[in-house]
Order: sequence, then structure tokens, then C-alpha cells
Amino acid sequence: MPSEESRTPVDFWFDPLCPWAWITSRWVHEVAKLRPIEPRWHVMSLSVLNEGRDLPEKYRDLMDVGWGPVRVCIAAEQKYGSEVLGRLYTELGNRFHHEKLPKTKETFAAALEAAGLDPALADAADSTAYDEALRASHKVGIDKVGQEVGTPVIEVEGSAFFGPVVTPIPRGEAAVKLWDGVLAVASTDGFYELKRTRDRDPIFD
Repeated sequence: MPSEESRTPVDFWFDPLCPWAWITSRWVHEVAKLRPIEPRWHVMSLSVLNEGRDLPEKYRDLMDVGWGPVRVCIAAEQKYGSEVLGRLYTELGNRFHHEKLPKTKETFAAALEAAGLDPALADAADSTAYDEALRASHKVGIDKVGQEVGTPVIEVEGSAFFGPVVTPIPRGEAAVKLWDGVLAVASTDGFYELKRTRDRDPIFD
């Protein structure tokens, strides 16, 4: 097993609200078992990204809810350091996407406690005190790829990209095959986009 020093950093900007980003993050964890990479987690925000945009009412309501989880993540990062974000994201994602729990302070507190963090940080969900740091973290990620994308944003060895958007979670050699292919296209000078219409909902198995 490669040492942490010999692993390639993979910077991953996430919003715990997004089911597609959740799938991508679990894929990155899978790749880390088979490739010498070291994921480093950062917060971005769909609520910030969509400020001022004309959105359908249902999505606007979701963006209003979305401020809470990312503020909690920023509060945890400020208190403990960025190294706690990976496990907090895992605990939030399991509750949001697998258990379908409501995005409330009670759910945030349970995720914090399970991650070994102070559950009182759930109160950050209602505080704008963390928004400046949230916006700064978001800007670092989004500036690497532009405003026409969402979450996640991934950067590897100077190549940054949105996605990949995939379902279900690639496992084993399928995960590595996708990783190698994504890096090949993302590192190609002048490459911008591959896309096709989604015809299935997120699958978290």
C-alpha cells in the first residue's frame, strides 16, 4: 500500500445535498482502494451557485434548505480542520441519500456525533456567520471549472472538471476503468464536454 506521501492528491468539492455528487464521492472512495490517490474534501454550495437564478419553486425550496448542511460542514472545518470533512460528508450522505432523513438540525447533530464531532455544531445551519467562508470555499472550486456546472468539482494534478455524473456507483475494476478514462479526457488540452440525457434516477447501491 502506498504511503500517504506518495499518493496523488484528489481535491473534491461537494455539496452534501446532491445525490449525484454523493455517488461520485463513493466512486472516488472505491478508486482510492485500487489507485494511489488521496481524496481531499472541500465544501461548495448549490445554494450559492443558484443565487439570483430563476428556478422552479420546488428547486428553489431545496436551495433554501441547502444552506444548512454546508454551513454545518464549514463550522466543522473551522473547529477541527479540513481532515474531518470526509467523514462528516459520509455521515450526512448516508442519512440524506440512503436513510432519506429530513435535512434538519436533528439529522445534522446525529451525523456530527457519528463522525466524532461536536453535535452542537448543528446550530450553524441557521447562522450566516459561516457564509463568508462558505462562499470562499465554493469560489475556489467553481473558479476551476466555470459557472455552467454543479457539484462535484474534482481537481487532479492541475486538471479540474465537473462530474462525472454516473449511476450506480462503479465498483472494483469498473471504478478504475472510469477513473483512468476521466483523467485521460480531463487532461486533454481543449477538451470541454461529454454529455447525454439522463434516463434513470440515482442508484446508491
